[in-house]
Amino acid sequence: MTDTLTPVLTRNWGTDRSWTLDAYRAQGGYAGLKQALTMSPKAVTDLVKDAGLRGRGGAGFPTGLKWSFVPQDNPNPKYLVVNGDESEPGTCKDIPLMMASPHTLVEGVIISAYAINAHTAFIYIRGEVAHPIRRVRAAVREAYAAGLLGANILGSGYDLELIVHAGAGAYICGEETALLNSLAGLRGQPRLRPPFPAVAGLYASPTVINNVESIATVPSILAYGKDWFQSMGTEKSKGFTIYSLSGHVARPGQYEAPLGITMRELLELAGGVRAGHTLKFFTPGGSSTPILTAADLDVTLDYEGLAAKGTMLGTKAMQIFDETVSVVRTTRRWVDFYKHESCGKCTPCREGTWWLAQILARLEAGEGEPGDVDKLVSVASSIGGRSFCPLADGAVACVTSAVKHFREEFEVGYTTPAWEHLPYAQSTLFAKEVRP
Repeated sequence: MTDTLTPVLTRNWGTDRSWTLDAYRAQGGYAGLKQALTMSPKAVTDLVKDAGLRGRGGAGFPTGLKWSFVPQDNPNPKYLVVNGDESEPGTCKDIPLMMASPHTLVEGVIISAYAINAHTAFIYIRGEVAHPIRRVRAAVREAYAAGLLGANILGSGYDLELIVHAGAGAYICGEETALLNSLAGLRGQPRLRPPFPAVAGLYASPTVINNVESIATVPSILAYGKDWFQSMGTEKSKGFTIYSLSGHVARPGQYEAPLGITMRELLELAGGVRAGHTLKFFTPGGSSTPILTAADLDVTLDYEGLAAKGTMLGTKAMQIFDETVSVVRTTRRWVDFYKHESCGKCTPCREGTWWLAQILARLEAGEGEPGDVDKLVSVASSIGGRSFCPLADGAVACVTSAVKHFREEFEVGYTTPAWEHLPYAQSTLFAKEVRP
């Protein structure tokens, strides 16, 4: 691994009016696009594939490989769709990126669309986040005015129309097929696969869906080359990424570093756990990933290192919780979110998350019955892997991992409310009293 911090995506975040085209070009912006337009689309795809870029949205699937699945002999139009529906609890990397440097994303969209021979691209952004939507739309207007979008981009003969779409406001639309349904004006629910989007996606045409950070990383690979990109990260998890630290940490925020850094190193960069307290548990990749504890501080934060610990890198959302936190309360809040955001299509998810929430509510209130913890695990086992999309799996992951590490604390809920066992006022980051 190279230097601890590698500012690439975040390099220009601190410059004056970093979101404007002039500021972005002053930092070398659109050099990657100029390089890409001197290459064939296949050569661009092969470069990204050889660099080892993996999807930064959660699954970690190789980006260039996904692009290569698009059947070029299909007579239908090809589409590129960028998934900006970031809304999982604790996840906060794509929205800051779009706010601080939207042209990084726009440049990545143009290069990626060129690579798959698409002439129409969409950026789908969660509808509630009005400021990023406005900022990305402003960047798109600037790009059109500068000849970077539209007809005959930079005299290359390549045409691209880019549309920024405000989503309908649903976590389920972060699942790629539900996103495609929403984009087409249908109800945001996941589709049965196959066919996969690369063959029959938006409007039944070949479609590539990538996360915001994945696409925003592409320009730097074109500008600096695959060897530069591969010099960072680990053997199988190449490059850099944005880690989001929140919760009981001295300096919460976005930390861009090579894949393979450890939580111990990240915490040191962020000033450690808040003064006078110790780490109890943390999420390695958002609330949908199994939690880890202080015993896992030296696990490498890459795809392979976390998989070996039975969890996932996910969205790199590290929520930090100290010893004052009730894991019962935290797990209940997460499950309430998944229950609310379930689209209702799959019975195990629709009904199962409701039952998980009911049991957790009893345990939090100290009204649980002996056997409730076993029942919680049993219900979870009837949900995971039995739905169209990973939403149910996320709800199960936070429950089963919490019980695995803190079973005794859940069993306290047979007799004592969580707010008495671990008073909530002690864990709040605000001065005011917190009610149950």
